[in-house]
Amino acid sequence: MRKRRWFPKAWYHITARGNRKAEIFYDDRDRFKYLELLREAKFSHPFHLHSFCLMSNHVHLLIETIDIPPGTFMKDLHSQYAIYFNKKYGFTGHLFQGPYKAQLQGDVNAILQVSRYIHLNPCRALLTFNPEDYKWSSYSHYLSPSPFYSDLITTSTILSYFKDIKQYEFFVQLANKVRPGHPSNG
Repeated sequence: MRKRRWFPKAWYHITARGNRKAEIFYDDRDRFKYLELLREAKFSHPFHLHSFCLMSNHVHLLIETIDIPPGTFMKDLHSQYAIYFNKKYGFTGHLFQGPYKAQLQGDVNAILQVSRYIHLNPCRALLTFNPEDYKWSSYSHYLSPSPFYSDLITTSTILSYFKDIKQYEFFVQLANKVRPGHPSNG
């Protein structure tokens, strides 16, 4: 297995899918547990979480490392979550389809595109037409900061590339409105 490229302040789009594309979250408590474990990982192995989206059978995370490679905390996070999930539902075996995937993001444009992609994931999956309506994404925290996410999500870096929050909202929504099947496209 090839070793992942890593350096301090590296940005990664991390994805992990359920084994055989099976669901990894059955209910809200499962999603809360994953976020709780993600928060614990962030405090024990500091990194910046810039965007996330928890879908039923996969996760998206946009992280920026500080001085620890993502493998240090991702392996623990997913092991702990799999133990929780398997115990809760009486399952055995692998929950995730292999190791997580980490795509290194090389420049600001790529980072902004990935943040938008993550926030629009529920819309592309036709779970909602408006990304702010999907509660298991960091997008609503960008628009209206929530105390629940304040110690988990770092919005300031992404937002620093925009004049204000409204401009980021326009950036995300513009890509959503041109999606085929969106109600605004008639």
